[in-house]
Amino acid sequence: MAAPVLAKRPCEHPSSSSTSSSCRDPKRHRPITPAPCMMEKHDDAAEAAPSQSQSQPLLPGLPDHLAQLCLSPLPPRLLHAVCRPWRRLLYAPSFPPFLSLYALLEDAGDGHAASFAAYDPIAARWDALPAPPMPSPPPTLWHPSFLSRRLPLQCVAAAGRLVLVAGSTQSLRPALPRPLVFDPAAPRWLVGPRIPLAPRRWCAAGAARGRVFVAGGVGAGYDLAVARSGASWDPAAPSAAWEAAPPLRDGRFSRDAAEAVCSGGKVCMVSLRGRGAKEGAVLDLDEGRWEDMPPGMLAGWKGPAAASPDTGDTIFLVDEEHGALNAYDRETDRWRTVAEAERLKGALEMAAGGGRVCVVADGGKKVVVVDDVTTPKATTTRRNSSSRSTAAPRMWEVEAPEGRRIVSLHVLPRMTRPE
Repeated sequence: MAAPVLAKRPCEHPSSSSTSSSCRDPKRHRPITPAPCMMEKHDDAAEAAPSQSQSQPLLPGLPDHLAQLCLSPLPPRLLHAVCRPWRRLLYAPSFPPFLSLYALLEDAGDGHAASFAAYDPIAARWDALPAPPMPSPPPTLWHPSFLSRRLPLQCVAAAGRLVLVAGSTQSLRPALPRPLVFDPAAPRWLVGPRIPLAPRRWCAAGAARGRVFVAGGVGAGYDLAVARSGASWDPAAPSAAWEAAPPLRDGRFSRDAAEAVCSGGKVCMVSLRGRGAKEGAVLDLDEGRWEDMPPGMLAGWKGPAAASPDTGDTIFLVDEEHGALNAYDRETDRWRTVAEAERLKGALEMAAGGGRVCVVADGGKKVVVVDDVTTPKATTTRRNSSSRSTAAPRMWEVEAPEGRRIVSLHVLPRMTRPE
């Protein structure tokens, strides 16, 4: 992987999979810069006079549409390194996209200033996203009454898009009456339909089968109907309405911003983040009913969690106290340790995609990428000394943009750029 300096990490030959490209090149990063399509002002003269490389065919003797078919199986890092026409092709809307990291950022000096950026693992740089069309008053990340706690601005990656679903204003009221959707293929923000019942904050939010899912939360004040309600929406169809989900049994999912993680056709969520006492609930999407969370899953849910279809639909979780990356086994109702490292302690957020797990660590100053998590591995830990020991997954780090901290993280297709 979807900064000023990139920490040293293993350097390998490019993979043959376009969706598993990662930040393995040890070159130094450029500071965060707006992508060309995000610039507010364009150089019309430059656009009117295409360079010589723009008129070159992708492959001599072949029309470009056939050349794209020939080039699409090649690793993105190779295409980026060969020539400018191939490099431009990587970011064309018609070319298969590789995966990138998308982050909600806060200014390290002024926590009230929030912005969005995407990390391009091929170019090894952060690109700024355009500012979303925030309502007035906009959501805020800090409040004088909560000096030791950041106010959540809840984002979800679904259907290849980044969706903002809930947040709080400076007056501690719900900030988003409608979801805000960023489409990397456009690339631009769209406004979705009004959230059912009432705008909410401190809810459970996640992605389930390509749809945005929200449940619980509070509105301008506590309302049991809102606290028990749930809904889902397809961000690929912005004009479509929200669909109601089965109501929760009670309003306990209204005290914190919680992750709703989908795995095996079930949406799993807990009432509180971190290691405190919590309650869990599971929505069976096929049966349309809520269930109690299995006791082993609930007991081991001690940090941020994520899942992705391309990581085997496995739920991964970081034990923020021990720095252990754990994977949940549904058959045994147990968590197995995939990797354990000092750098994973105090994990804040995480995302999964492309066979990798990405963990926000060090107070939001860096992302720790854990590679090849789809391969089952047994690791000896102090809690299970009889486990079989194998080589741990490789890890490397991506630093946040200079002067920024990462608040939340998501894996999505890369942004397109003008040809």
